[in-house]
Amino acid sequence: MNKSQLIQTLAKRENLTIRTAEEVVNTFFREIEKSLIRGDRVEIRGLGSFKVKQYDSHDGRNPKTGKIIRVKSKKLPFFKVGRELKERVDTI
Repeated sequence: MNKSQLIQTLAKRENLTIRTAEEVVNTFFREIEKSLIRGDRVEIRGLGSFKVKQYDSHDGRNPKTGKIIRVKSKKLPFFKVGRELKERVDTI
């Protein structure tokens, strides 16, 4: 399912206009994004949690040339699946 399909499904199930469903979905994702930018953890019970992981700089290798390069430290969003979702998916 992609974002457009999620909007369509929400609109249909909740008898909303496409525009209203789109606003709801966009607000949901935007608030998760804002929380992660602030460094907060976002937990959605039954689904999982989002957090930002800090990765230190390290020496890497250019796969084309084999040359060693310095990879800068970075922060990346990380999603950890919740136990309930793992169990539901595993029973399929």
